Amino acid sequence: MTARSELAPTVQDAVAPSDRTHDSDQAGYSRFVQRLRRRYADSLHLLQAGEPTRASMAEALAALRAQGEECGAALRILRQLVLERLATLDCDELAPLAVVIRGMTELAELALDAACAEAFAQLDARHGAPTNPDGSRCEFWVVGMGKLGGRELNVSSDIDLIYVYEAEGDTPGGPEGRGRITHHEYFAGVVKLITQLIGDVTEHGFVFRVDLMLRPNGRSGPAAVSLPALEEYFVVQGREWERFAWLKSRVVAPRACLGGTAVTALRQVVLPFVFRRYLDYSVFDGLRSLHRQIREHATRRSAGKPERANDVKLSRGGIREIEFTVQLLQLVRGGQFPELRHRATLEALRRLTHAGLMDAETSGALAEAYTFLRRVEHRIQYLDDQQTHALPHADADLDWVARSMGYRETCPFLHALDAHRERVAQEFDTLLGGNAPGGCNGKGSCSRGASAPPDFDTLLERLPERLRERIREWRDHPRINALREEDRGRLIKLIQRTAQWLNDGSVTEASAVEMVEWMEPLLRRQNYLALLLERPPVHRRLLQLLGAAKWPARYLRQHPGVIDELAGPFLLAERFDAAEYEGELERRLTSVQNTAEDDDETLLNLLRRAHHAEVFRTLARDIEGVIGVEQVADDLSALADATLRITARWCWQRLKNRHRDDAEPPFAVIGYGKLGGKELGYGSDLDIVFVYHDEDERAGEVYSAFVRKLINWLTVKTAEGDIYEIDTALRPNGNSGMLVTSFEAYAKYQQQRGSNTAWTWEHQAMTRARCVLAPSMSDDGFDWRARFDAVREAVITAPRDDAALAREIVAMREKVRAAHPVKAGRFDVKHSKGGMVDAEFAVQYLVLSASGRCAELRDNVGNIALLQRAEAAGLLPEGVGQRAADAYRDLRRAQHHARLNEASPQFAEDAMSADRDAIQALWSAVFG
Repeated sequence: MTARSELAPTVQDAVAPSDRTHDSDQAGYSRFVQRLRRRYADSLHLLQAGEPTRASMAEALAALRAQGEECGAALRILRQLVLERLATLDCDELAPLAVVIRGMTELAELALDAACAEAFAQLDARHGAPTNPDGSRCEFWVVGMGKLGGRELNVSSDIDLIYVYEAEGDTPGGPEGRGRITHHEYFAGVVKLITQLIGDVTEHGFVFRVDLMLRPNGRSGPAAVSLPALEEYFVVQGREWERFAWLKSRVVAPRACLGGTAVTALRQVVLPFVFRRYLDYSVFDGLRSLHRQIREHATRRSAGKPERANDVKLSRGGIREIEFTVQLLQLVRGGQFPELRHRATLEALRRLTHAGLMDAETSGALAEAYTFLRRVEHRIQYLDDQQTHALPHADADLDWVARSMGYRETCPFLHALDAHRERVAQEFDTLLGGNAPGGCNGKGSCSRGASAPPDFDTLLERLPERLRERIREWRDHPRINALREEDRGRLIKLIQRTAQWLNDGSVTEASAVEMVEWMEPLLRRQNYLALLLERPPVHRRLLQLLGAAKWPARYLRQHPGVIDELAGPFLLAERFDAAEYEGELERRLTSVQNTAEDDDETLLNLLRRAHHAEVFRTLARDIEGVIGVEQVADDLSALADATLRITARWCWQRLKNRHRDDAEPPFAVIGYGKLGGKELGYGSDLDIVFVYHDEDERAGEVYSAFVRKLINWLTVKTAEGDIYEIDTALRPNGNSGMLVTSFEAYAKYQQQRGSNTAWTWEHQAMTRARCVLAPSMSDDGFDWRARFDAVREAVITAPRDDAALAREIVAMREKVRAAHPVKAGRFDVKHSKGGMVDAEFAVQYLVLSASGRCAELRDNVGNIALLQRAEAAGLLPEGVGQRAADAYRDLRRAQHHARLNEASPQFAEDAMSADRDAIQALWSAVFG
């Protein structure tokens, strides 16, 4: 989003405090309010004093009915009472916008509920109640769209409605079976009666103007549509602009059905139409087209009528552009980030900011503008109860609008209005790319007004040789030939932009060829073409990443959706935050629970997308050199810990037949190896052991089922891939042992109590073990982490025969070396003599042999720190430990870079000779 423009003054700049004022009884200027007060003077008291609420409006409606008013008349009179009250609160008391829009929304909900009840009563008496095959009543839903769906109606708003019924069928008929009709006919009658009760103009006016144009097939479509027919329409005919409309859809009546299970079926039909499972940048073109149509319509309306030109809703920088800005970002991301699916504009702005999709300054400015423009809109409508959004052309009316907004004079008000609209227009144009030369702007979008792309032959002439030959293969490629013309154009524009960057030297030809390789399998998923075209910074950074190393390119092919992370403004400035990661996932869980989408597959994919995004962020920071190898390991290890915590929590919540309702069961995960030592790399598997502390006789069975579910959730491949490979070979008795064991049995095994005890190599593993997941404290006071640390300390400090220990560790080292042969004349940074494994085994010996007398060796602080501590404790000759620590760091870095480039970690025999010598000196000092 753009920074605040120096050309666009803020409202505070545009309006000095001395220009602000407020007079009492501003509402009395309104010609509409004057008429209401004259006509309904004897009824105004029926609405309780203060803010109109659903309860107070229902009470007033009942009083009107008790006076003999029929339903339609009572609703119309109620509307007049509510509008008089809202105008008074708004203009005289400067009530918050929320009071006005909530009052109008609840009035509409109450009126529609009453109209439904009246219509059902009349039609049931004639035709019988429509029923499903199981005998239950066939449900009917009034779906509020637009501002009604978002609970933000204005004071003279149409209500955009779509009527949906559950299923087709026939009514049983009235008395003696006469009057039997289809459900379609029955609900068409309901719609007709609701329209009469709500929308017809009588001596008391109307309740709301009703607009059904958003229904499937518009004017030519049926007044009410069945749920199966609606679903078919979405699949076969649903258009891009309808996704924007259905984004704010909400069942508003009948009130009795709102908490029912049947209405969930409607939501499950709507959601996949509105929100795609992937990042959906193709929606930009749909919004451009829709916005262009609205602008053209507004221009035609104002042609020859200058008073219509200054429209606070439809003109440039108006309310609609704020709504479109918000909805566009929601549609792009809402499929993967359900917490963004909120109908109300101001709340959606807050959520977009929290998600990092809009900076706080921009969000605040748009929220301020939205509130200001909506309050102006209401004053325009208070004047004569007309559905208009254009500023009045009469000076007196315009002066009243300014004064009722708190301004002494009209000019300061107009300056404030212009400042808000200019800011809105800047943000909207930036988002859609309407203000950049050459069709593209620096904020990540491209204007459709750019010149048409060249054809393939013209494009090829401009490319360097290697890239030209690769692109030439596309001429007859079936995926290319199958592309729609629109997507083919996007593809050519992307290559054209890449060629421009090649010419100016900002990207390399190798990275451009790598991008072609990456893009080719994804050509049928046009959303990725749209994303790259709409966001040039993502396109550029993608090229840089693809050219930097091979492993990132492979990761991007496996998880292409993560490329949107490249657009984040703080990508390189931040580090992994476990609390934020878990909190974000919990918010997404709440969102899908609210929409009844929280099935296992959805949650599995939520976990995978979040995990892949975090791995990719770390990878990008690594490639850019922002963080080093040890920081990469720290962040990947913290990510694994957090993923284990939240996956275990969700699995436990969804475990069938669990024997206790604890949020945190008495269960722990012990991490070994790279996870235990916080040295995870990209693609590392997790060496873990599962233990529990639970005396219940069902515990073993329950926790076995829990662990199987947990492992499945982490390892199963879905459409989004998997998360981790799990290795449980370090559990007591290895692969032949129980998958999960009691903590007491685990402690006895490790501490050599009983006939079944751990081997030396298992004690070596214990030097790098840690408790990565456990409840803070069990009900019986069992402190998991303290108890595990005590067991680990007992194991590593136990008295040992140093000579026998050395022989066992050296023998194990030889077995490992034999299992990983190295080519003659090559040096493997991990397995060769003088490699990383030598250093690790030497550290393990030092810990197991000396930590009983050297407390500083007991902490699980990693090999580098332990080598330094061992030297400081006098266990190693001076300089040996520090040189070995430095060498180990160098070898880790070399291994890391080899993996990133998918290269062999084996180098020429004389490579890294100083590091190898330092590790061999360590080995000699420890083992002789």
